[in-house]
Amino acid sequence: MPTTIITPSQDAIVSEIQIAAPAERVFKALTDADELQRWFTGPECPVKFWKMDARVGGHYSYATQKGSIVVNGISEFECRGKILECDPPRLLVYTWIANWHDDPKSSTVVRWELTQKGSGTHVRVTHSGLSNLPVARKDYTGGWPGVVEMLKKFVEG
Repeated sequence: MPTTIITPSQDAIVSEIQIAAPAERVFKALTDADELQRWFTGPECPVKFWKMDARVGGHYSYATQKGSIVVNGISEFECRGKILECDPPRLLVYTWIANWHDDPKSSTVVRWELTQKGSGTHVRVTHSGLSNLPVARKDYTGGWPGVVEMLKKFVEG
């Protein structure tokens, strides 16, 4: 079960989960476009494509087909960004520019921290820059726990 909080400043969502797999395996699932295509999707939000160039200065993008989820009137989601930090297998940080944000041009930041705990990995994802995006912040409060659960199920497979 993931734990999720909104920071007191209302700027960030933090979701954490323990995964029974080595950090290298979890990191691959976060950075390999073919793997992202397989797990970062669902019937309510079916993925069209994932592109990932997981190196500092690289870019990623993904888009979904129309699903049953609607945020800010959007049901076909598009997201893109630039890799800011990449330190395999412990850290991945990228900008997150999404067409469903209250301001679709706003750039937020997603930070994945992986910490080896015995034979497993503690995963902490922090999505910050949300203080002026109340609708998106509310959506991410429910969204990130689902994402880390999908990651866990895929990696533990």
